[in-house]
Amino acid sequence: MIRAAPTRAELLRARRLLERVRQGADLLRKKREALVRTLVPLARPVAEERRAIAETAASAYAAEVDALALHGEGAVAATGWPARTVELDLAIERVWGVVVPTVEHAPTFDRDLAARATAPAATGGALFEAANRFESLATRLVAAVAREAHVRALGGALARTSRQLHTLEQRVAPELAERIATVGRALSERDREDQTRLRKLRERRAR
Repeated sequence: MIRAAPTRAELLRARRLLERVRQGADLLRKKREALVRTLVPLARPVAEERRAIAETAASAYAAEVDALALHGEGAVAATGWPARTVELDLAIERVWGVVVPTVEHAPTFDRDLAARATAPAATGGALFEAANRFESLATRLVAAVAREAHVRALGGALARTSRQLHTLEQRVAPELAERIATVGRALSERDREDQTRLRKLRERRAR
């Protein structure tokens, strides 16, 4: 609760502050609506991509288990050679002041037999299947990074905006409105007392 002397200056100050709070709440409400409009179309594709990644990961690990059982750990590890450096081109966008990253050119991991350090004739089909599935999983994961970061950034901004709006609407504005009413009542009571004293003073002088 705001504490201050019940003066006309304080009443004017509280009214001006309440007006600014209402304007700020209006801007936050518009920002929240804009964030929701931006976030909703992104949420479903991200959820679907998560399910697709989970399914791809499950199939990749199942294929790896089969490859390990048939060919052993050394042969499975060889399908990942040679090692590669992955580079991502990131860009930054702003949505209502929220910084969101985007991947401009997501790399792919799929390789043919010639690109792997394995001899095609000596490598079983289970190894190729496991390698292909894990490369597909890696491609999906990298492609999903920017979308996940985008949704998380917007979701965090939406949560913060909602909290700020709730604070202004449910705490700050009511406290100011109560303060304005309290000061207004005090000033009205003071005016009535002053008028009563003036009337009594006039009556005494008239006798």
